[in-house]
This record gives sequence, C-alpha cells and structure tokens, in this order.
Amino acid sequence: MFAPIVMLWLISIFCVGLYNIIHWNPKVVSAIYPYYIIKFFRETGRDGWLSLGGILLSITGTEAMYADLGHFTAVSIRLAFVFAIYPCLVVQYMGQAAFLSRNLHSIPNSFFESIPDPLFWPIFVVATLSAVVGSQATITATFSVIKQCQALGCFPRVKIVHTSKHIYGQIYIPEINWMLMILTLSITIGFQDTTLIGNAYGLATATLMFITTFLVALVITFVWQKSIWISGMFLLFFGIIEGAYLSAALMKVPQGGWVPLVLSFIFMMIMYIWHYGMCLKYNFDMHNKVPLQWLLGLGPSLGIVRVPGIGLIYTELATGIPAIFSHFVTNLPAFHKVLVFICVKSVPVPYVSSDERFVVGRVCPRPYRMYRCIVRYGYKDIQRDDGDFENQLIQSLAEFIHMEAGEPEFCTSEGSFDGRMMVTRSSSIQSGSTIIATEIEDCSESSSVQSSKSSALLSLRSVYDDENPPVRKQHIRFHLPANQIMDSAIQEELMDLIVAKEAGFAYI
Repeated sequence: MFAPIVMLWLISIFCVGLYNIIHWNPKVVSAIYPYYIIKFFRETGRDGWLSLGGILLSITGTEAMYADLGHFTAVSIRLAFVFAIYPCLVVQYMGQAAFLSRNLHSIPNSFFESIPDPLFWPIFVVATLSAVVGSQATITATFSVIKQCQALGCFPRVKIVHTSKHIYGQIYIPEINWMLMILTLSITIGFQDTTLIGNAYGLATATLMFITTFLVALVITFVWQKSIWISGMFLLFFGIIEGAYLSAALMKVPQGGWVPLVLSFIFMMIMYIWHYGMCLKYNFDMHNKVPLQWLLGLGPSLGIVRVPGIGLIYTELATGIPAIFSHFVTNLPAFHKVLVFICVKSVPVPYVSSDERFVVGRVCPRPYRMYRCIVRYGYKDIQRDDGDFENQLIQSLAEFIHMEAGEPEFCTSEGSFDGRMMVTRSSSIQSGSTIIATEIEDCSESSSVQSSKSSALLSLRSVYDDENPPVRKQHIRFHLPANQIMDSAIQEELMDLIVAKEAGFAYI
C-alpha cells in the first residue's frame, strides 16, 4: 500500500495547492524566480539567514534517497523526484504562500486551514496514512544504512531478516526497530514541542547533506577518477548552499539541536570502537596464522593422540590456519582423527542449492586428515548445525576425496594443500558413487519400563504414551560400496571418515 498512499497524498497536496493559488493569489507563482530570494536576503539580512534554520523541514526526506538505492534504481528515483515529488511540493508551498498572503492569522496551522472544508477530513485521513508510510520509509532506509555499515565492519552484528526472495535490499532488523521506537518515544515525551523536534530534525538533515557533499567530492576524485578541479567546483557550489543552511541550523543547538549531536557522537563512538576492534582482530588473525611448515613438522599425529571423531573448527579465515589452532595442539592431550575448518560465507542470492553449498579443500597432505570447507548460504537460507548439515558435510568430503583422486595433479603440486578448493555436490552421493547412505530409524523407548511387570509402572507408561508418542529419529549410516574398486589409500581415508562420523562431531 506504500505506492498508492504516497501517490494519493501527492495528488491531494497538488490539487489543494493549485486551488489556493488560483483562489487566493495567482501572482505567487513568480516566487520561483531567483530574484526574489536575493531580494529577501538583501532586505532581511541576518534575520533572513537565521530563518533558513526553520525551513529545513520542507526538504527533510531527501537525505533518505541514498538509502533508497537498496530498493530502487537511481533512474527511478530521479524520475519520481523530478516528475512527481518536486512539482507537487512546489505547487503546495506556493498554495500555502497564496493562502497566507490573505490570511496572516493562520500562520501556526497554515496547511490544514488552507484545505477547503469539504475536503478537510478526506485529506486528513490521507495525511495520517502518508505519515505512517513516510515513517516506514525512513525506518527501512535506516535498516539499509545499518546493513551497509555492518558489511563494512563498522557496526556490531545484528540479526538481519530478508523479507523478500526477489529483492535483496528489502530487510528488517528487529534490534534497530526497537531502538528507533525507544528513541522516538523518548524524544517526543522529552520535548513535548514540535518546534524543538523540528530544530533537531533540521540540524540532522543539514549536517547529513553537508557531509554527503564532502564524501561525493571524494568519490568524484578517487572513485570516478575525475579532475580535482571538477571535484572542487562541485564542492564549492553545493558546499556554499548547504553551508548556509547548516550554519543557520547550528544556531538552533540550544533549542533542541543538541539531541542529534549527542546521538551522533554516541553512535560514532560505537562504530569507531567496533571497527577498531575488528581491525585488530583481523590483523591478529592474519599475522598469527599457524605456519603450514610447523604442522608438517609435527607429522600426521600433530604430536598428540588422535582419537576417533570429527572436530569442526569454525573460523572467519578462508585461507590459512587460525592462530587458535596452535593453542589446541599445544595444550590438549588429544584431538580428533578428522579435522575440518569451517568458514561460513553469505552470498547475495536468495538460496544456494545443496549441490553448490560446500567448497572443500585439503589443508595438509592426506595422512593428516585435515580439510577446509567453505559453506555458502543465501540470504534466505536458514543456517542450521544439525544432523542434516553433518551428513551433507560428510558426503561433500567423500565427494572431494573421490574427485581429488581423479586429478592427480591436484594433490601433487607444491603448495596446493591450502589454497585450491573444489565445489562438491553432496546430493550426488545418494546414488552410491562413493559412499552409500542408509537411513536407520531409532525409536526412543525405555526398555526397563517395557520389561517391568509392575501394574503401576505399566499404567503410568500407557498414560505417558498417550500424551507423548514415541519420537522417531532418522540416523544415517555410511558405508563403502562392496563392488567398487578404488585405491587403497582412498579407501582407507574414506573408512577413517566413516568411522569418525560414527564416533561423533565436536563443534569448536
């Protein structure tokens, strides 16, 4: 309902403004001529300059157009602004000016008093609905900005819910939504004056536009590779205009303008501290990777006891061995027979099929039984570390071992143990090409109760069974096909993988 309500609102204010221009003062259309603004400043002087800080609410909303790029194209935004939004707003403001030229006593509530009486309540309803959807647009824009900040490592991690599988930019962030609600209620209850709220909003808008102008100037020079003179002329032209508005808005700091400054400082410190910490963490991981030669020097046993089982070590590194692994090796008396470094990556597509989800590679030579697996999820996929994930991982590792055997140069080339990866298809294993998966159903029952001859226990058992039917769990067991001929080293590695799977998983 967003588009119909906004279009109805724009048409309504356009018609009301056009009516007021024709009915009250048609000469007001000449106000669009730049001569009058020059005359206004010449006659009013400092008071005219200060008045700029009180009219910023007429341009609020334009600061959200950049965030709207997450939902619409730049061309669609330009067309909507030039051919719909701008004409309707200009005609409406001219209509209010024409109305006030004949009704000076209506200045405090000029918009609603300028509406003809038969149209007052319909337009009032449309205005209320447009305020709701307008707030929703700003909230959505905030979600988009937070997501971009998080992608750049400048904001703490929050839960991002993608509400559409077709449009990547349509998202919802519950934590930010609650935070906006609390801040909105706090400011409304604290100020209790629309003038103070308008001053705060105006200063925030003017500051944002001024900063954006400086950033665009940098983009012109360093991203678009244009001349510094073009960037300077852009900055000079728009900087003077926006600087005039910003300087006037700064005079409103004691009258409510201090609120956006305080909030900006708080969020800036949060973003700076988080980004600084992320940079320290990344640099530590990059400079303290476990050298591959150190692992090779330890031998296949890694200098410790290798017990049956699969250890899943989660890391953000897509290459190399995280520093924490050396801590495990030097401090733990035993470690799992099979080790898999798991790196989870989100990709900008709705879903990733199971055939393309796992990218598998080998970290060390075959006797070490150490692998790397990059798990790719789409933004609509549900990430689960359950039995299905474990079974798919086993199938992908088996497929990798089988595919690697068909490419001898894969594992014989120097330095290829940690770098070259393969996309494996876990679903293809179901056909039994490498390992066979057999489903076994386990029914959770108590044998001690079933074998008991106590009538009391049996009666309690019958009541319990009626209220809680037995839970049947599917357990997948892997084994090698009997009629398939393969290399003894590959067969041994696959058997170690199957035995480790039966021993269990450990998430590290």
